[in-house]
Amino acid sequence: MGQGDAEGTAPAPAQAELAQTFAGWRTKAFEAARCPVRNVLDRTGDKWSILILTALAGGPHRFSAILRLIPDLSKRMLTQTLRDLERDGYIARTVYPTKPPSVEYRLTALGGTLMEPLAALVRWAERSHPEIEAARVRFDGG
Repeated sequence: MGQGDAEGTAPAPAQAELAQTFAGWRTKAFEAARCPVRNVLDRTGDKWSILILTALAGGPHRFSAILRLIPDLSKRMLTQTLRDLERDGYIARTVYPTKPPSVEYRLTALGGTLMEPLAALVRWAERSHPEIEAARVRFDGG
């Protein structure tokens, strides 16, 4: 089949760019531990990070508000994911000196730069979901 799609057409520019990038990595004896794709997407590519970043796209939220926005997310997983996103610089945590202290999470400038590619991925997921579901049914023999 080659690099085009199933109909044998030429690859899209993004597809060609990714193929060229990947080929370049292979020729440079790329170190897996230093791979930016593995390193960055390990955090930003998991479902909880994407959902939390998407929730924060609308503005700052407190912990409990995020938990209500993503009902199947556990407190433990929210805590860990928020810490990881803060460590990587995507979100900032602000503690207000109230009793008890209130904590708010917001996107940082770096997190803001992720919104455009994340929005494209979310649009693609919403648009492609029916086709993916149909492919799963076909694969599973249904």
